[in-house]
Amino acid sequence: MAKRPRLSFWQIWNMSFGFLGIQFGYALQNANVSRIFESLGASVESIPILWIAAPVTGLIIQPIIGHMSDKTWTRLGRRRPYFLVGAIMASAALFIMPNSGALWIAAGMLWIMDASINISMEPFRAFIGDMLPSEQRTLGFSMQSFFIGIGAVVGSALPYILANWFGVSNEPVGSSPIPPTVKWSFYLGGIVFLSAVLVTVFTTREYTPEQIASFNEHDASKNFGHSDNHYGRDISARMFSSTGMWFLLSGLIIALVVWQLNFETEVYILAGILALFGLIFFISALLRSAGRTKSGVVEIMTDLLNMPKTMGQLAVVQFFTWLALFSMWIYTTPAVTAFHYHADSATSELYNEGANWVGVLFGAYSLFAALFAFLLPVLARRISRKLTHLVSLVVGGMGLISMYFITDPTLLLLSMAGVGLAWASILAMPYAMLTGALPQEKMGIYMGIFNFFIVLPQILAATILGAITKHLFHGEAIYALVFGGVSMIIAGFFTLRVTDKDDVFAFLKRRL
Repeated sequence: MAKRPRLSFWQIWNMSFGFLGIQFGYALQNANVSRIFESLGASVESIPILWIAAPVTGLIIQPIIGHMSDKTWTRLGRRRPYFLVGAIMASAALFIMPNSGALWIAAGMLWIMDASINISMEPFRAFIGDMLPSEQRTLGFSMQSFFIGIGAVVGSALPYILANWFGVSNEPVGSSPIPPTVKWSFYLGGIVFLSAVLVTVFTTREYTPEQIASFNEHDASKNFGHSDNHYGRDISARMFSSTGMWFLLSGLIIALVVWQLNFETEVYILAGILALFGLIFFISALLRSAGRTKSGVVEIMTDLLNMPKTMGQLAVVQFFTWLALFSMWIYTTPAVTAFHYHADSATSELYNEGANWVGVLFGAYSLFAALFAFLLPVLARRISRKLTHLVSLVVGGMGLISMYFITDPTLLLLSMAGVGLAWASILAMPYAMLTGALPQEKMGIYMGIFNFFIVLPQILAATILGAITKHLFHGEAIYALVFGGVSMIIAGFFTLRVTDKDDVFAFLKRRL
């Protein structure tokens, strides 16, 4: 048995550097895809359903990649092959996306781009659990938050920088409705994405399977970490079938309500996803009955039903958190351009000016997140990770709500300071609390399953927010941001229910 060695600051820096490129790509996507969709003729009400590609691909890709990376070992390592393949694919997609000639092509490219980014991103979360001892994991995830913040600052503000500093045209040229500022931003994003991931791939060496097994034995002998985990419990075919029946019935009930009350057809997608989960559980039951317990589908669904208690508690926090974030990402552009800039056309100069400012605002909250990233470990040591996350989410929710009361677009930077604190914590604290509750040999798959509780609220938002904005908010996107703020505050208070098994001070108290 051996304890995981502590890594130096610069080793943690190098192993996290790839997130600079990953978030650069995500920032370009988050700040500009709604703009691309509107430029290609999408209505405000249809934007959420077009965005559904992002969460659905994460829902499918991340558990599969996590499961595969847990079982991978090559000359390049365990996680790094996925960093590299995903980066190559995502970089290519970033070059193609802004050249979409029609709305359906742009929507399809979003599927491809988001899937590629997920292939790179998911193993990075498990990488921290593989490489760092428990006392350094908060720092490791905070380092990722720092690079995410830096990448997002430049990525989000790049169209504004190109237009105002380098004179690149911010209005459509020729037959393409996409401005050159957006096109060149995506091209540069593709280069940065691949380059940053290559830094991590070539400067970091992963532990061998034998070393990781020794580290896991040491952690188990110290009873540190995932003592609430019941991983290994046998899941019968009957349990798979009964769980599948609940999912299938939920999907059918939602579909029936939509049909009877004549709701927007987008909600059928939510019903279909629930029914799909039910079908996967039924397939798992058949495979389990046939004795094929080593099938990837059976293993993934078994791990889902065997999730640790801490993970289930964090799932509720993540649900409300990411419902808020998705509301912000898809509605900030239409909200700011309409409510603060009073633009009445997606092709007007005023609209493009407002859309560029949204890029600056997204860059601002990312910059604030980068600045707060190294404050969070200090705060967590003083008041615990749970309370740190609670404070951060409440402040972030108040920041979103304040956008309704602030009329000067420049002062929205104050709102973004609150969102930035929340974003820094969202990227670090849930993962730091989760990692200690997970069996090390299943780090990848559980990080992928944890993504369910990020993407399911996004799918819910994509299917119902359009209808809510249209009927309840009367097409006023600014109210969707207020809705997101309230949701984020609710998430903060649910953090108080989380059992943080890997909190160093909580652990010492238990031992004493």
